[in-house]
Amino acid sequence: MKVFIDTNILIYAMDEDEPAKRDRCRELLTSLSIAPHSPQGVLSTQVLQETFVASTRKLGVEPLKARGVLQSLQALEIVTITPELIFTAIECSHFDQLSFWDALIVTAAVYAGCDVIWTEDLNAGQLIRGVRIKNPLL
Repeated sequence: MKVFIDTNILIYAMDEDEPAKRDRCRELLTSLSIAPHSPQGVLSTQVLQETFVASTRKLGVEPLKARGVLQSLQALEIVTITPELIFTAIECSHFDQLSFWDALIVTAAVYAGCDVIWTEDLNAGQLIRGVRIKNPLL
C-alpha cells in the first residue's frame, strides 16, 4: 500500500507542544517501509516546501535542523510538482470542490499511485479520485 503523507503529519512529528500527536506521527513515519507489508511513504515537493516553512516559522525549528529533517525524508518516494500536475490540480480543485493546495496533494497522490492520503485537512473516509482520505490522528 502506498501512503501519501501530508504536511501536517510531518509538522506534528516535530511539534514539542503536542506530545500525543507528535508521538503518533513519529510512530506512523517509523512504520513506513520497515517490513515487507508496511505501507510505502510518498511525499511531494510541495509537502517538503510547506514543511520547511511551517516548521521554521510556526514551530521555531532552526533552518538547518529543518533541512536535516527534510533530507532524512529523501528515502521516501518524492513526487516533483510539474506544470502538468498543477494544471490537473486546477481541474481537481474545480470539479472536486477543494482548495488548490489540497487538490495538488490529491493530484500528486494519484500520480504516485497512492491508495491513501494521511492528513488532518480533508474529510476522513472520503474517496477523492480513487484515493482514500485517512486522518490517522483520530
